[in-house]
Amino acid sequence: MAAEFVPVEPFDLVIFGGTGDLARRKLLPALYHRDQDEQFSDDSRIIAVSRRDMNDENYADWVREVLEAHLPEKTLDEDVFERFYNRLAHIQLDVDDPAGWEAFAERFDEGGRIRTFYLATAPSLFGKIANGIAEVGLVDERARIVLEKPVGHDYESAREINDAVGQHFDESQIYRIDHYLGKETVQNLIALRFGNSLFEPVWGRGAVDNVQITVAESLGVDERFEFYEQTGALRDMVQNHMLQLLCLTAMEPPASMNHDDVRNEKIKVLRSLKPITPQEVRKVTARGQYAAGMVDGEAVPAYGADSKEEQAPASKAEAETFVAIKAEIDNWRWKDVPFYLRTGKRMARKSSQIVVEFKPVPHSIFGEEPLQPNRLVLRLQPEEGVEMSIMTKEPGPGGFRMRSLPLNLSFSQAFEVAYPDAYERLLMEVLRGNPALFMRRDEVEAGWQWIDRILESWRLEQVEAQEYMSGSWGPTDAFVMLDRDGRRWYEG
Repeated sequence: MAAEFVPVEPFDLVIFGGTGDLARRKLLPALYHRDQDEQFSDDSRIIAVSRRDMNDENYADWVREVLEAHLPEKTLDEDVFERFYNRLAHIQLDVDDPAGWEAFAERFDEGGRIRTFYLATAPSLFGKIANGIAEVGLVDERARIVLEKPVGHDYESAREINDAVGQHFDESQIYRIDHYLGKETVQNLIALRFGNSLFEPVWGRGAVDNVQITVAESLGVDERFEFYEQTGALRDMVQNHMLQLLCLTAMEPPASMNHDDVRNEKIKVLRSLKPITPQEVRKVTARGQYAAGMVDGEAVPAYGADSKEEQAPASKAEAETFVAIKAEIDNWRWKDVPFYLRTGKRMARKSSQIVVEFKPVPHSIFGEEPLQPNRLVLRLQPEEGVEMSIMTKEPGPGGFRMRSLPLNLSFSQAFEVAYPDAYERLLMEVLRGNPALFMRRDEVEAGWQWIDRILESWRLEQVEAQEYMSGSWGPTDAFVMLDRDGRRWYEG
């Protein structure tokens, strides 16, 4: 099967934070791969903005080193890189310096091309940058601005950021990015649910026992210690990634694939989430922080001790690196069906999946033979795919033995093509002006309102992070939470 890559119109893509971690690990490799597939016109430009003292040539040489370190194949196609090299530029800018903004504006012409500003910076700078762009006259009807997560650290800060950016950019020009929405399996969840008549009759409280959403990482926080001290896993992962996965799993069929039709259904789910109160927070949430342990056969240190920050090892930090939540959706389809959310650092392995576990058969005709529930598993990483477990008879004489076996669809095996990663797809959708895979303002703010209730309940009840061993699946409280409901986490 041959992939079709549609070119985009000429553009200037301006990356604020163009020498930062996100640019190195994700944005620049993604843009190189899209250039490799000839999606960019010769006159399209990629312009990095940072406080570093670099000219265009210095920056392009730096990008070569970055790509050689971060490309999966570890080697550059010299013909492709020469083309990529020639579209790279760097602008040194202090966003608080008005004279710097005037010099910044001089690097752009009035050619009417697509102008996209990607803010890979701290959220506290979003408003300043949007204001600076507008004051030097670079906002027109073809301009777009991309906001990296997290948008704020609570509801009030998110609202302030949205107001500040919204003063200069129309809502249709603002792209709040969550890279999980660019993953193939996440998009295939929509195709699976609404492109097949098989699932709709059983997609709800009548047949589903519970839903489990896990985003586990084997890595620690490393150089993100300072960020995690201020943020924690609840703000970093649940408010965006996990709530978006929950919405796509639980939402009603949209009228069409139009971006507002899809986002209208997602916001209904967020508004139906049952608030978590201080009285129940210890029963329906678990909060953890990793201790020393073994991951992939190697000894790893505790949270803080693995950081490069000098003050980190001495800090008895309060930030959680793990969180589990029993979420409930108070609507017709999902009443009394728990959604168990779990995310953590230094877990047993890297694994992101959505597990829809169906109710057991009402009566077994097989005597004492144990029956496993049917499960639909959508694997987001490390290998994207869909798996359905069914009960079947083991072959052979001498009894009727039952066994649970998977019907497995691996995307890498089914589609013999290297499909773009999430950031590649999302960057192209911004340049095309398609906001379907991005969060609308009301989604972000509704998510924060639910998260704020949990944070406040933790504060009032003094819920501290429970230590868990690195290389495990999290603290004891997470297992007790499901055991209390007569269920267990799916670790397959």
